[in-house]
Amino acid sequence: MAANTYYPPLSPGETGMKGKCPRCGQGKLFSGFLSVAEKCPICGLKFDFADSGEGPAWFIMTGIGFVIGTSAMLTEILVQPPYWVHAVIWLPLTLILAIAPLRPLKGLMIARQYQTDAHEGRIADE
Repeated sequence: MAANTYYPPLSPGETGMKGKCPRCGQGKLFSGFLSVAEKCPICGLKFDFADSGEGPAWFIMTGIGFVIGTSAMLTEILVQPPYWVHAVIWLPLTLILAIAPLRPLKGLMIARQYQTDAHEGRIADE
C-alpha cells in the first residue's frame, strides 16, 4: 500500500452492515461470526480501534423486548393459549431476532467509530 493512497469516504451503512472494511469497503471486517479481524487484507487498516462494546446487544435487546413482550401479552389477552404454545412461538422467535442482526449492527457501529474517529476518553496532556 502506498503512503499517499486516497480512500474516499464510504457509507458506514453499506460497509459495516455487510461486514466490510470501513476504509476500502472490500476487505472482511470479521474473522468469525462476531470476532473482528486484526487488519484488512486489502488496504491493511488495523482494526485495533474497533470496540463496539455492548452497544449492538443493548439495541437488539431493547427492540426485541418491546416487540416480543408486547406480542406475547397481546396473544395471551386475546387468545389465551396454553403456556407451551407461548414457548413454541416466542422462544425460537426471540433467538432468531436476537442473533440475526448482531453481526450487521456490530459492523455498523465499528464503521461509524472509524468514520467519526471515536476513541476512548483520555485526559489531555497539558
